[in-house]
Amino acid sequence: MATHTPHALISGAGIAGLAAAWWLQRIGWRCTVIEQAPGLRDGGHMLGLSGPGLATARQMDLVDALQAVAFPDMGLHVYRDRNDREILRMDYRTLLRDMQWITLRRGDLVRTLYQRVADTVDVRFGQRITAVVQDAHAVQATLDDGSVLHADLLLAADGVHSWLRQQLFATDAQALQPLGYRYASYEIDDPQQLAEQFVSYPEPALQSEYYALGHGRLAALHVWRSADCGEVASPARVPLLQQVTARSNRFVRYGLQHAASDSPVVIDDLALVTLPRWHNGRVLLMGDAAHSLSLISGQGAGMALASASVLAQELQRVADLPQAEAIAAALERHDQRLRPTVLRLQQRSRRLAPAFVPAKAWSFHLRNLALRAMPDAMLRRFFLNGLKSDAEAMAALA
Repeated sequence: MATHTPHALISGAGIAGLAAAWWLQRIGWRCTVIEQAPGLRDGGHMLGLSGPGLATARQMDLVDALQAVAFPDMGLHVYRDRNDREILRMDYRTLLRDMQWITLRRGDLVRTLYQRVADTVDVRFGQRITAVVQDAHAVQATLDDGSVLHADLLLAADGVHSWLRQQLFATDAQALQPLGYRYASYEIDDPQQLAEQFVSYPEPALQSEYYALGHGRLAALHVWRSADCGEVASPARVPLLQQVTARSNRFVRYGLQHAASDSPVVIDDLALVTLPRWHNGRVLLMGDAAHSLSLISGQGAGMALASASVLAQELQRVADLPQAEAIAAALERHDQRLRPTVLRLQQRSRRLAPAFVPAKAWSFHLRNLALRAMPDAMLRRFFLNGLKSDAEAMAALA
């Protein structure tokens, strides 16, 4: 009698979806990835991998490939006001010495993951799931071209505004918890070459950051206070940023004028996703679709990698059980292992958001005064304590 090869259908070719495909095929699953975009999504902010997230990347034998596209020297982080006066400088070579840390574009992490699964996983671009039906034996998904796929497990890794989550779990109004901020990321053509590796232009209710990518290119990130939330149509994104940065440092305005034509401007809300359960029958939410931490946490990518590893561990642990029982047990255990870590990191995001972008002028100046007065040793201890807290939170996933 032929042995059944379990099949996972994955919606979303981002970090969570591609990492899940890598881990599941490693334990003998066949994987199909459906991605609505016509190709890999290159947009997104800079990110750092450290602690358990980096450890998971090492287990996946990704570190050498990631270091090849990473930016090796964080160097100085200089803060300047709107009149170009220096507020503060932080030397990450000192603050993060002896720490293992990889800084890279989100898109480069996605591309590296894709390269690891492209030859063995069926990845279909330009398609999306339009309907899902499941029973005790399988899950059936209809695609927008009318074709039907059957699978043993459906992983919804389709982002913070997950369509599958809205259909099968909760609406955005029920699941999303806005932090009161929006962010934008894009790349800039900068033939003048930024003088420092990493520069921030903070002001009350807005922070603009620029990271030198080399070859006359910068990564830009804006985070600002906003009562508005929801999708911003592509044609409205640059005009919105022009409005938000109208009184900012001249370099901020210059940068927006020189946004690279081949780099999409991404705008979204800083929001957490909070749900009592991440699984429904044979459907499991993963990554931002399940438990967005927001970019403030600094652990979203690492959590996506670690979550995929945990799922594979739990499915392998119960592989000898009847399939329906095994999947139910694995998804429940996956939830139990991840949830304490997610709740801790989400609470950290809530706590850090007001300090990251102070809303009022007085709190902005107080924050800057405190940072300037803090000795380097104390700043280093503050950073290391934060990283240690994150590592301890994620250690439960090992």
